[in-house]
Amino acid sequence: MRILVTGADGFIGRALVARLLSAEALPGLGDGSREIILLDRGFASRSEGSRVRLVSGDIADPAILREALGSGLDCVFHLASVPGGAAESDFGLGMQANLHAAVSLLEMLRLQKNPAKLVFASTIGVYGVPLPEVIDENTVPAPTLSYGAQKWVGEILLSDYSRRGFIDGRALRLPGIVARPSAAGMLSAFLSEVIRALSGGNRFTCPVSAEGKSWWMSRSCVVENLLHAAALGEEHVRRQRVWLLPVLHASIGDVVAAIARLHGPDVLARVSYQPNPVLQAQFASYPPLLCPRSAAAGFKHDGSLEELVKRALEGP
Repeated sequence: MRILVTGADGFIGRALVARLLSAEALPGLGDGSREIILLDRGFASRSEGSRVRLVSGDIADPAILREALGSGLDCVFHLASVPGGAAESDFGLGMQANLHAAVSLLEMLRLQKNPAKLVFASTIGVYGVPLPEVIDENTVPAPTLSYGAQKWVGEILLSDYSRRGFIDGRALRLPGIVARPSAAGMLSAFLSEVIRALSGGNRFTCPVSAEGKSWWMSRSCVVENLLHAAALGEEHVRRQRVWLLPVLHASIGDVVAAIARLHGPDVLARVSYQPNPVLQAQFASYPPLLCPRSAAAGFKHDGSLEELVKRALEGP
């Protein structure tokens, strides 16, 4: 089996690749004989083994994409993207990375003899702001950032290419994944920084209120959900191709309290709050998220805030 991971050297990509390489057998992905092709702009540190092929370059370059696809693929995890803040400040860059590259990938996969599975990392950003009082599996997207609009178009195309039998697609609307390292263009970076700073014994000034509620998921948990998406059987994907994920719906204060339970009560004295109205509206005013069909299909959240915090600090 030949598997391509785009954005392979990113925050989620590195953990997904480690999981693909560590397991002898994964449902829907064959046994340990998998060949894994990694595509990213560059690789900070990655040795090529017999099961791994590196492709360095811009996914928006058709020649680079053709090199990654080679003679054909069985499964693609499409994680590469330009995040929301960067896509908003540079519209052309966001369109190239988030939409045009996805279209090129779909077209190249369409020309394969056998349809490949495509697991597409979409975003809760498709819902925009302000959010309704509840998000469920029937809520209609209404993006208010270019990033969300670009991902929504990708979802629509994935569903149509799957309907036509060109691919076997499944898209996941990912929530905020923690704890990311600091990165330019990530407007939601504070959700990760509060965990890293307070768990590491540092002070942190939070740009949203303690009562502000978000949707939370660790990197380990999202990797397991991506792998589960690849393993979904026909009984699930014939009904829907786009999936919400069960999340922990919790306030910043709830997460800080969980950190204090793990690392000591002095954590509470090291955090202060200076709410930014824009960030509060965009990332800390989330309503309940209800997705019983996703839960019934086997998708999961971290279980508890303490488990979220512990998993959030795991490598690589």
